[in-house]
Parts: sequence; structure tokens; C-alpha cells
Amino acid sequence: MNVVLFGPPGAGKGTQAALLRERLGMAHFSTGEEFRRHIASGSELGNRIRAIVESGDLVPDEIVLEVVERALDDPAFASGVVFDGFPRTLEQARALDRMLAERGQKIESVLTIEVPEEELVRRMLQRGRSDDTEQVIRERLRVYEERTAPVLDYYARQGKLQRIAGDMAVEDVHRAIVEAIKSVTVDANMSNNR
Repeated sequence: MNVVLFGPPGAGKGTQAALLRERLGMAHFSTGEEFRRHIASGSELGNRIRAIVESGDLVPDEIVLEVVERALDDPAFASGVVFDGFPRTLEQARALDRMLAERGQKIESVLTIEVPEEELVRRMLQRGRSDDTEQVIRERLRVYEERTAPVLDYYARQGKLQRIAGDMAVEDVHRAIVEAIKSVTVDANMSNNR
């Protein structure tokens, strides 16, 4: 099963993806972790990523998609994956659909963790990072909304988007995510048995 986990900065995506990996054995794909892995390997791709990251630029779609394509070829991701922080753009979402279709797979569910903005700001200020000023946090949230709204709309039109209330305890959010995933699995099994 392939699941996309969305949510603004501070919503707890990383925590929830880790819980899905630990408790359901779902492989976890994080573009950041994959970038670091390629950089550490010293490969040609890793060196290209390092140069871009060190310059402060965003890694362009074609390189992000190359990283995803290589990850999908890894047997660890063969039986499904939780995508965390990917896709970030409409083009990435369409490319991911194409890559998965080539492997006879698809995205079954897109879960977006929704947390009120004031709660997100409070959470991120509590982390105490020097670069987490209120102004910077609100700008990051604005950019997130601007960039991801088209991607969420894309998946909503496919009937795959499920909204998860993220302003609850970590365990309660996890239970809601597991229930959402189970509901998709049950629906898929019912469709296959018709």
C-alpha cells in the first residue's frame, strides 16, 4: 500500500511516519533522508545534490524525481511506502503516479494532518530553534499552503484525500491515521472481491 502523508511544518508528519514504520512495518520515504543517504555515499548523484543544497537552492524536480525513481527500485519499498514530504508540487505528484503505474502500483491514500495555524506556531516556537521566529514560521506556513494546495486538490479530485485532525495527542492522531488506512484497505478488498 502506498500512502502520502501531508501536513504543514509542525504537524507531526515525521513522528507519524515513524510510528507507521514501527507499528505497521510500512517503509518510510523521506526526500531529506534520501538526499542525505546519497550525499553520504559520495555518488555522482549525491555530489550533485550536495552542491545544490550547499548553495542554498531547492533541489530541482528532475533530481528529486531521480531520487524517488531509484528508491522505488529498492526492494525495501516494493510492498508499499509512506511518502513523507513528497510530492511537493503538482508535477511531482503526476510523475509519482506515472512511476508507480509503471510498477503496477498507485497511491491508495493521501492523508493530510490538519492543525490550526496558532497551534503550529506555538509548537514550533516551543522547539526553541534559533531560526524559528514567529515571522519565519508564519512565512513557512504561508508557502506550504500556497505550494501544496494544488497537490491536495489533485488528490481530492481522485477521491484519495483524507483529512486527519492533528491537534490531538500523538497516539490519538496515530489511531486516526491507522483507521483511515484501514478504511482504504477494506474498500480496496471489497472492490477486488466484486
